[in-house]
Amino acid sequence: MKKKIFLAGMLVFLPSLVFAQEKIEVPVWNVGDKWVFTRGNIEVAGADQNSYIFNFSKDTAILENAGFERIVFEKSTLKRIYTLKGTRTEQYTQRQSRILNFPLYPGKQWQDTFWGTVLTGPWAYNWRNEYSESFIVLGWEDVQVRAGKFRAVKLEYKQKIINPQAPMYGVEGWSRYWYSPDAKYFVKCEYDKDFYSGEKGWELTSFQSKK
Repeated sequence: MKKKIFLAGMLVFLPSLVFAQEKIEVPVWNVGDKWVFTRGNIEVAGADQNSYIFNFSKDTAILENAGFERIVFEKSTLKRIYTLKGTRTEQYTQRQSRILNFPLYPGKQWQDTFWGTVLTGPWAYNWRNEYSESFIVLGWEDVQVRAGKFRAVKLEYKQKIINPQAPMYGVEGWSRYWYSPDAKYFVKCEYDKDFYSGEKGWELTSFQSKK
């Protein structure tokens, strides 16, 4: 009887143990940590008790830096909270503010929304678009990139463009990312070629972690 009770207890305990093993906590970055990709590089340029300052090289894919060369990340979740231009700080309100949203684990999902103005037509009419974002962690995969082979979680990001003046208008595209706890960042990215015309994916070629 005791053996049966023990086995039943183990069956209850094992799922939580597996979940704990799959759960990825927020990494610790240090000033000088650097990641080099087939498209640009990023580096931790500064840190304080609550945040990190990230430098993005000019040749980094614009889908990743949203056109900014310096972005401030919140330490507790790695959410993008500010942009830096010289000494001027502005709240980050662009795409993928929570592309990193720790802790990460298979099945985790979240959503965000941001707004942006685009110029269209020969008269440069301003369209105020709403961008709906959804994120889901699909699961673990072994991925081979130029920097080596990594165990990584695959994250799918979807963006849908909505125009309130044309409610029937709505197009959606995806990006897929592989995050490695060993590299402490994404090691690979693929873009929806039909949605992000002309954009090419990228992968990690090397990285260095300072202690």
